[in-house]
Amino acid sequence: MEITAATIKRLRDKTGAGMMDCKKALEASNGDMDAAIEFLRKKGAAMAQKRADRSAKEGVIVASVSADGKRGVMVEVNCETDFVARSDDFMGFAGTVLAALEREGKGDPDSVSALKTDTEKTVGELLSDLLAKVGEKIEVRRITVTESGNGVFCSYVHVGNKIGVLVELEGVALDEKGIEVGRNIAMQIAAMNPMVVSREEITPEMIARELEIYRTQAANEGKPAEIAEKIAKGRLEKFFQEVCLLEQTYIRDSGKIVREFLKENPAAAGPITVKGFTRLHLGEE
Repeated sequence: MEITAATIKRLRDKTGAGMMDCKKALEASNGDMDAAIEFLRKKGAAMAQKRADRSAKEGVIVASVSADGKRGVMVEVNCETDFVARSDDFMGFAGTVLAALEREGKGDPDSVSALKTDTEKTVGELLSDLLAKVGEKIEVRRITVTESGNGVFCSYVHVGNKIGVLVELEGVALDEKGIEVGRNIAMQIAAMNPMVVSREEITPEMIARELEIYRTQAANEGKPAEIAEKIAKGRLEKFFQEVCLLEQTYIRDSGKIVREFLKENPAAAGPITVKGFTRLHLGEE
């Protein structure tokens, strides 16, 4: 069967694959359009296998919270270049993965490919289509799916989709004020990258290790033992202020810390409590 330019263009319009790939697919399938589409999808899977050892550090992070605030979902989808990461096709795929996880996902990257999407295809099938189209390694790398009992989730994704945060709060309602408080706390986490919510979560072993480091630093600076101990304790306090969310300087008002901001924004039911958070930074190990 003759493979015409019009037929090649029609296949390209259907799949988004390159012109030469479309021509080869049609030749291999004797001009059968459905068979050519299947050929390209299989090629996408084969291409993915060949690219398994290539680095995919670009991409996007997307996040969402259910209407009742009880379920938070966040996904990191990686590719090889920023050019692909900014494309509508890639962003659309990331959004489709997020929507599939919102409906039925359990937060397991190994099983996400089998999830059904709002199209007739699974996540894995859409991934194969995208691989055939963009010619890069693409992977769903990290997934967070979490549920709250007494609290609600708020989310924030930084401009460019490089950093995403889910934070769980108790004592706020899903009204305009509550959502604003939650978003501000999520922005704080995105910007300042705390390790824990409060110092009580830091293990005694870590505290002892930090103190020993600071004692050694002070001794190396020539300070006497009793002075070195005071310096070490002072530096430990500074460490708490850097890694504990509640003790960090609030990014929107440098005159207060996060704990003070929360106290100034009480909900009718009582004080606002940060129960936990997840922060993803694109490409981090």
